[in-house]
Amino acid sequence: MAVTHGGTNANNSLTSLAFSGGADMLDADLATIRQNIKDDLLGAFGNVWPDAFSRQGLLYVPNRGVLKVLPGDVVMVDTNSGWPILVSANVLNRGGTPWHNA
Repeated sequence: MAVTHGGTNANNSLTSLAFSGGADMLDADLATIRQNIKDDLLGAFGNVWPDAFSRQGLLYVPNRGVLKVLPGDVVMVDTNSGWPILVSANVLNRGGTPWHNA
């Protein structure tokens, strides 16, 4: 097995939400992320993974486990596959990385 490079076809191809941990996070925004996260074992059009992202900063990655989301981190979802991606605020703020949240 060899190391390879990954990424997206376009810098704006993922639906994303910056986590603040505060009341400024709209329920509708959380719902948008939740409804796009899907069970990868059922394929790209599998069932939505209920409550996959919580206001308390928990991201439930289908069939994998739970990640703690910190303020400033961004949860992104590939809406074609339903797969969630967590990008650290520290990575987003570091120059030279391909990650951004527009």
